[in-house]
Amino acid sequence: MAFKSRRRFLTDAAAAAGATLAAPLEALARRAHTGDREPVSGLGPLSPTRDEVTGLALLDLPPGFRYRSLAWTGDAMESGTRTPGAPDGMAAFAGDDGVVYLIRNHELSSGAAFAPTLAYDGAAGGGTTILTISADGNLLGARASLAGTVRNCAGGPTPWRSWLTCEESVLGPATPGGGLEKPHGYVFDVPVDGTPTRLPLTAMGRFVHEAVAVDPRSGIVYETEDARRAGLYRFTPKTPGRLADGGRLQMLAVRGRPRLDLRTAQPAGVRYGVYWVDIAEPDRAHETQAAADGGGVFAQGYAAGAAIFARLEGAWYADGRVFVTSTDGGHARMGQLWALDIDRQELRLVFESPGAEVLNMPDNVTVSPRGGLVLCEDGTANPCVHGLTPDGRLFRLARNAVRLAGERNGIAGDFTSSEFAGATFSPDGRWLFVNVQTPGITFAITGPWEEGGI
Repeated sequence: MAFKSRRRFLTDAAAAAGATLAAPLEALARRAHTGDREPVSGLGPLSPTRDEVTGLALLDLPPGFRYRSLAWTGDAMESGTRTPGAPDGMAAFAGDDGVVYLIRNHELSSGAAFAPTLAYDGAAGGGTTILTISADGNLLGARASLAGTVRNCAGGPTPWRSWLTCEESVLGPATPGGGLEKPHGYVFDVPVDGTPTRLPLTAMGRFVHEAVAVDPRSGIVYETEDARRAGLYRFTPKTPGRLADGGRLQMLAVRGRPRLDLRTAQPAGVRYGVYWVDIAEPDRAHETQAAADGGGVFAQGYAAGAAIFARLEGAWYADGRVFVTSTDGGHARMGQLWALDIDRQELRLVFESPGAEVLNMPDNVTVSPRGGLVLCEDGTANPCVHGLTPDGRLFRLARNAVRLAGERNGIAGDFTSSEFAGATFSPDGRWLFVNVQTPGITFAITGPWEEGGI
């Protein structure tokens, strides 16, 4: 019932997001093609800005912007459990009185589960936590919501107010030296209310997952794979909104072009008609890459004629389309954005970066309610969060300046080369939440967004 009652709201919101996601990148592609390199001031020059919580200068931000560090690796949560490290993908959900619930992945592999009572596998270190945040950006509480998983990298929100967290690994008990008690490589459904769930959704496939996007009209889930030979998958559940009931897993193929390799340079705006091939054994074990190539999920689809992508990462549903990023696809291996038109069953190349100076391996991308995009790049030695205006102008929004000498939880070191991850806006668009993955800090950033067109 909850799935149906939210369908209209989510579809209307996604319709607005669809144009927003595609248009700035298409404009960026046009500027790159015409050689337009006009400098973009964006929101102004970045300068050291002090954290309102610790007083430390951890981020460089434009004038008028401020931030709060919300949660650090090692902080005590409500149960007394220490906050795990390596925060990654996130989603924000609205609560009462402006409260925001922020579900965070933790991309950890080894070690005992950080919350044993919530663990799927007691010998795995990954999982998810939930932060409760006030309307003015104060942390109200933190709790564990899933533990005992491996490399929870990305995922995606659902119409039934949960977060699908994805394991970017296929390790298991048969992996030499792994020490794991159970097989991994699954999706888990984590409710925003924190109801414990330790059930792997095996019918959705066992492979190197990255992200998911749910079509709110049908309940079909689209899944990306972060591997050198990656597939784009769809899972049609038997019961929309109840993924544990099982369903049908399939992999995308291009009509008339069996096993088409989409990792290489593609003509601008190229379109391909697509169809879907069945994955007969979605839970087929493959705990090494060699075994995966010889009979795992990808190999099954490829044998049936499915297409190959390069490292599919982000995935978003909007206005009847699913957008996915290929982090190192294209001639320059600097990234592609693909759009799947669900109703037409057509795949279109929206954008391909011609070089690092235009866009450097886009990973996390989030839509701003003001018409622009916020991007976290995956290939830069000087990690920044970027803004992209609706007319295709790219500028730096935040720069990592985390250098510590034990001021918080005994953490010390220069972490300025650590990547940003998990960028997502609060439901009201006021706060941008983003992680610096190492040493593991979640930030809430706010300021005059409209001045920069994002």
